[in-house]
Amino acid sequence: MDKIKKLAEILKKSKYAVFFGGAGTSTDSGIKDFRGKDGLYKTNWKGYRPEEILSIDFFVAHRALFNEYVAEKMSIENVRPNKGHMALVELEKMGILKAVITQNIDNLHQEAGSGKVLELHGTLKDWYCLSCGKRADHNFVCECGGVVRPKVTLYGESLDGEVVSAAIEELQKADTLIIAGTSLTVYPAAYYIRYFQGKNLVIINADSTQYDSEASLVINDNFANTMEAVVKEMKAVE
Repeated sequence: MDKIKKLAEILKKSKYAVFFGGAGTSTDSGIKDFRGKDGLYKTNWKGYRPEEILSIDFFVAHRALFNEYVAEKMSIENVRPNKGHMALVELEKMGILKAVITQNIDNLHQEAGSGKVLELHGTLKDWYCLSCGKRADHNFVCECGGVVRPKVTLYGESLDGEVVSAAIEELQKADTLIIAGTSLTVYPAAYYIRYFQGKNLVIINADSTQYDSEASLVINDNFANTMEAVVKEMKAVE
């Protein structure tokens, strides 16, 4: 049985599947990943390392440069969900997929139509004023004169405890966990998959990961193409 058919069979038998995704799930939408060969972290910007720019200390000290970098290198304006995102929505409609846990901050799962999305690192679709609390789905200058920032977790900050708790709860309930588009090297997020105690761990990633030996199925291929093919296979044999 080829791997697409095997994953389709796994999902058809699943009662509670959960999806855990990283930057590689959004590359087909035109968003660069971080650690890939052409990722954002491979190139310095105006003499700064991207990891330095995306830290709370840099935001406090150089807010204008931070905002410039985000606008230039991380813009999610005009990006659209890809066929992988849409395949996950189809799995939800089938009653198989119960939750999406994402390390991404691009809001593409919600735009695709996924119902339960837990964003471990926040989203660039939510900016707020630290003084008055005004919010918008993009950066803005607040009339109160307060500092505006995106609701994302920067280096040096802790993840949102409520989101983390909800993600762990979903992982503990899952009988199938699909991990895609992540090297599983980013902590603490990568650690959370240890809470999964279900039957089938599926990893979809272009490169190998440290968890491959623990997986029921490993597919070293493109996330969007794989998930589209799996859903087509499932519908073909209904």
